[in-house]
Amino acid sequence: MNPKICTSAFLALTAAVVFLTPNAASGAVKVEVTEKPKSDDILSPEFSGVKGKPSKPKDWLEVEAKIKIEMLPEPKNKTCDRLTVKWYIAVENPDKVGTFLKLTKEVEYVNLPLKEDVYCSVYLSPASIRRLTGAERSGKRAVKYIGFEVIIDGKIVVDASDKPGKEKWWAAASEKIADSTAVPLLNKLETPFAAIWWDRYPEIKAKTGP
Repeated sequence: MNPKICTSAFLALTAAVVFLTPNAASGAVKVEVTEKPKSDDILSPEFSGVKGKPSKPKDWLEVEAKIKIEMLPEPKNKTCDRLTVKWYIAVENPDKVGTFLKLTKEVEYVNLPLKEDVYCSVYLSPASIRRLTGAERSGKRAVKYIGFEVIIDGKIVVDASDKPGKEKWWAAASEKIADSTAVPLLNKLETPFAAIWWDRYPEIKAKTGP
């Protein structure tokens, strides 16, 4: 066999898998961001069949992105065992105009389907929105930047921002953006949306400790 052909074939194969991230258990994984992160105001859900109590639904802030996962070789179960999405959201600082608070949250997912749309999300409660804005609605207006990273086996596979030219804004030093735990970001299981839209979102790993 011509050694030049062998070399070319090897280089082509290398180029084809270089974008894949090693996965100790399952070979290699590719994650593509098919829809950049975006935010929306959604009302607290109301459930039928439950004794009513006087209340008025309030706004939650939902942040969502869409990814697609492939594996090489593809397992027979067509499933990615687990991955983590780390969110970064910059919101207006209510105590100092022109500055922002950077909120973070890691969400670990398990049993993710391959080659299908996978939606990931994170939330701010009505109480958090009120603390940030002084109002109970339109938390979306308080959001400056959104970003996230997909992590597998401790390595960042892909990341995305909601604004062009602001890639990895969360990693850049800025006097206007400061880390904060003033209000918590919540995963879907930590909200009243836990029991709805079940088939839209992947399964979140349950906590095993306190």
